[in-house]
Amino acid sequence: RIYDFDHSVLKAFSGTGLELVVGLPNDNLRDVSANADHAMNWVKDNVLAYLPDTHIRGIAIGNEVLGSSDEFSGFLLGAVKNVYNALDKLKLSHLVQITTAHSQAVFADSFPPSSCVFKDNVVQYMKPLLEFFSQIGSPFCLNAYPFLAYMYNKDQIDINYALFLPTKGADDPKTKLHYDNLLDAQIDAAYAALEDAGYGKMEVIVTETGWASHGDENEAAATANNARTYNYNLRKRLAKMKGTPLRPKSVLKVYVFAIFNENLKPGPTSERNFGLFKPDGSISYDIGFHGFKSSSADSSLLSLKV
Repeated sequence: RIYDFDHSVLKAFSGTGLELVVGLPNDNLRDVSANADHAMNWVKDNVLAYLPDTHIRGIAIGNEVLGSSDEFSGFLLGAVKNVYNALDKLKLSHLVQITTAHSQAVFADSFPPSSCVFKDNVVQYMKPLLEFFSQIGSPFCLNAYPFLAYMYNKDQIDINYALFLPTKGADDPKTKLHYDNLLDAQIDAAYAALEDAGYGKMEVIVTETGWASHGDENEAAATANNARTYNYNLRKRLAKMKGTPLRPKSVLKVYVFAIFNENLKPGPTSERNFGLFKPDGSISYDIGFHGFKSSSADSSLLSLKV
């Protein structure tokens, strides 16, 4: 997944066989929502023009639009519908899936998982969005970060619970389900909110999760060892091919954030250190992937053998 539609990146993926999700940035939502022709032109210029050589399989409409400010909330559904209709007219809707990723800021309360509902100020935007997604078969996409939950609630959360390490875990008193890691609980909280909203059959996909390998003085949990532990144990968790306690038959689909450190990103030091690789192509920490540094001083390549 890339977070924009950079043409040099789209060209770089040409012929690789790797499937790509492109992003329509939040700043573009107003224009695409207001004008169906603009949506059509955007799809033609940034999707159709690169098919079939670049395997574009999804478009993420905005990122974490709902739940924080309402700056773009009113434009999200219109943008989703216009982009989908453009794909449909181009006979691409069966090939390219429309989604949008949500942060946990859309939830009023996420523990215990069964108590989770959408915030009151989010519901007016969320329900019509969920209705449309249910019609076109799109999943609910969640950016889930045990790292952030732990940072905000160090007194209540055992770090081992956040890192998939042995711990007493947590029980949901309503469902009587036991959780041995925080990510499963976060996902089931999303399922509970969807059920409360009337969309309990919708699949939840984790579109971002990860752990920072370096941070500021007040971010003591952001270490290379913790990041290595989280992502290594996440791989082991996913290899089991099982669901969550609430949805045991729905095999988890999870995307790791991120391939590389975003060294120009503003904010706390942790924000620039979620990558498996550093910007020069070397590894941030070892979980079995190998970095590759180019011999050229002004360019670098990343090699990932699957």
